Amino acid sequence: MEANIALPAALIGDPARAAILAALSDGRAQPAGALAYAARVTPQSASNHLAKLLEGGLLAVESEGRHRYYRLASPHVAAAMEALAHLAPPVRSLDAPLTSKARRLRFSRSCYDHLAGRLGVAVATQLEARGYLVAADQKHYAVTGAGHRWLQELGIDVAALKPAAAGVARRCLDWTERRHHLAGPLGAALMARFLSLRWLSRDGASRAIGVTPIGVSELRRLLQIEALDLMDQPSGLLHRGMCDKTLGSGDGSAADETWTA
Repeated sequence: MEANIALPAALIGDPARAAILAALSDGRAQPAGALAYAARVTPQSASNHLAKLLEGGLLAVESEGRHRYYRLASPHVAAAMEALAHLAPPVRSLDAPLTSKARRLRFSRSCYDHLAGRLGVAVATQLEARGYLVAADQKHYAVTGAGHRWLQELGIDVAALKPAAAGVARRCLDWTERRHHLAGPLGAALMARFLSLRWLSRDGASRAIGVTPIGVSELRRLLQIEALDLMDQPSGLLHRGMCDKTLGSGDGSAADETWTA
């Protein structure tokens, strides 16, 4: 039985819907407002287009709290868009210029009690890539045997964590990166452990989280994460003594220096 390519072609053929699909081709999920901006249409028009793309099976939707985020339904959609992109003009970028404060929050921040931002997403991605976590569905992570052992070596006993309603490990959609980071009791324990090991440092009363030279080295060694490459300003900003209040050292050693975006 031959596939009826006219149906998805008709959906993609509309300029606004094509722009929406192209804006989602990087794998991130986006809210309707951002997709309306990318397609240069009104929110009401974007809502109509999104409904058609959902009905046609080209998009999937995920709810996070009161918000709905849209993503491509499958890698096949991404492959089709990539092939067509060679013939298409660029769409409006969703990465608007950021203030210094916004860059710091985008790089690394606390999301309630767990790590978020580019660094938080990178940690979750690498834990999945190494088989320590397995995405059970849109909202949950399962911790594998290898994950239990790795976390135990890091100083976290997963079996001792009290599961929340969503279990011990939850997938939380990051509001700046539109990808998932690790939440739940395990996410909270992991960020707390990184802080106690002095890999990360809180930036005063802000939600921003800085990474120390020790953290840069250990994240590279254990998870192959190049933390400084995740910053909007590759060189970052080096703040001596920023960890003093958190770590109680203040002797100007390398452990008391912290990079933030």
